[in-house]
Amino acid sequence: MSEPSEIQPAPHMTPEQFRQHGHEVVDWIADYWARVGSLPVRSTVAPGDVRAALPTAPPERGEPFADVLGDLDRVVVPGLTHWQHPGFFGYFPANTSGPSVLGDLVSAGLGVQGMSWVTSPAATELEQHVLDWFAELLGLPQSFRSSGTGGGIVQDSSSGANLVALLAALHRASGGATVRRGVEPERATVYVSAETHSSMEKAVRIAGLGSDAVRIVEVDGDLAMNPVALAARMERDVARGYTPVLVCATVGTTSTTAVDPLAAIGPICQKHGAWLHVDAAYAGVSAIVPELRGLQDGVDWADSYTTDAHKWLLTGFDATLFWVADRAALTGALAILPEYLRNAATDAGTVVDFRDWQVPLGRRFRALKLWFVLRWYGAEGLRAHIRGSVALAQELAAWAGADERFDVLRPHPLSLVCLTPRWPSGVDADVATMTLLERLNDGGEVFLTHTTVGGRAVLRVAVGAPTTTRAHVERVWTLLCEGHDWLAADFAAQAAEQAAARETERRRAEAESARAQSAEAEGARPQGVEAESAEAQTETEPEGTEPEGTATDLAGAPAEHP
Repeated sequence: MSEPSEIQPAPHMTPEQFRQHGHEVVDWIADYWARVGSLPVRSTVAPGDVRAALPTAPPERGEPFADVLGDLDRVVVPGLTHWQHPGFFGYFPANTSGPSVLGDLVSAGLGVQGMSWVTSPAATELEQHVLDWFAELLGLPQSFRSSGTGGGIVQDSSSGANLVALLAALHRASGGATVRRGVEPERATVYVSAETHSSMEKAVRIAGLGSDAVRIVEVDGDLAMNPVALAARMERDVARGYTPVLVCATVGTTSTTAVDPLAAIGPICQKHGAWLHVDAAYAGVSAIVPELRGLQDGVDWADSYTTDAHKWLLTGFDATLFWVADRAALTGALAILPEYLRNAATDAGTVVDFRDWQVPLGRRFRALKLWFVLRWYGAEGLRAHIRGSVALAQELAAWAGADERFDVLRPHPLSLVCLTPRWPSGVDADVATMTLLERLNDGGEVFLTHTTVGGRAVLRVAVGAPTTTRAHVERVWTLLCEGHDWLAADFAAQAAEQAAARETERRRAEAESARAQSAEAEGARPQGVEAESAEAQTETEPEGTEPEGTATDLAGAPAEHP
């Protein structure tokens, strides 16, 4: 019998190697943060450039770690849009911080699965506690605390949170029937506004209702959901036999940060038994600042609420904070317990298993980075960050409001400012605005995005990166003004050239018309008319006589007849 071939051991990284290379990675990240402001904000690579820089085949043998770090600079960094750049004013902030990265590093190092309490009790209980802390800091109702009927969880995104809120709402509206028989798409209705994030309609599709179940409610002049219109739509649907399942109200819409009036919407939802879900993905964390908490007046009516710590609260993606007032509806929709997940703690009903609060089974220990961030900054440090961003945005809005080249969309209570450039008459305003946007983004110093309001292109300037200072906001304002002036001058020069061309064409046309008229007149006169007239005169007058009415003086010159 032949000897079995010797199996080579896998080249696992030893703790000492990890220590060495871990220091190198931390140094690389710190160096990246130090130099990110000198890089172009938006990647300049063309489609396919990154893949072209990579080998066509995977490595057969392990490579030195130095080569991996080297390829970060050679391949990866040039293909990045730098969301941590101080000149990043696009979308919404999506920032991390030192404590967040270190918390994520610990989570990755622990490598635990927090799907059930028993799989790592600390992963569940720390998360419950941190979410209770944040519920207090944001001024959310007591029903959202883990000590009551509800509680909080860290979801992967507000898109995911919107989906599970809808599933919980369907479960409640059907009395649990959706678990057994599925949804009745022809009967259920979901209410949004034209400004609601697209993830809500996506959730409706995923849930099996289909887009026909969505009712789009009119907005007011501030782009906030109109509660009178909502009530009228719900009344009509109920009269036709539909069941209003969920209303999604937004605190801080993606386009303009419009705020739906929760205090007016809540009683309407209660009247019809509809679930009120509040999507405060961007703006919700601002409630940590007491003077901004009024934007969420009426949140006590909410059945569920979501906000993203990974946008404006210095915590790396993914870290969506999600609360429900009635966790039984949520777990009723999502809980499923195969035998291989059964355990004594779960069977006793004394613990929370977060696998029943989300779509996937597995879950990372996300709460660690939130815990690190909150303990490093403290509530006051987080408030200082929010206040600083708002102050810079309001200063930018004041500059633009005093400038005849721009209009400022109001209201703008937070750190997003929407600007509509003014252009000369005769200029396609949307084309000009988008040209200005691309000119700024191509320059590499800043990155902005756009939206449309009332059918017109609008520039969005979102402040929030921890490295962004007043100097960076001054710079984006300077670039906006310079770009506007350059384009306006270019449009004026083009208009002058076009006017000159039109004048030249007008003169040419007039000259051509005059020549044509002259030629037409010449062509209309019969040939030999003058000769025939002269012959006729000679034949009718006696030789040597003068025409009637004339006389000849002694010098032979004609003289007037008296």
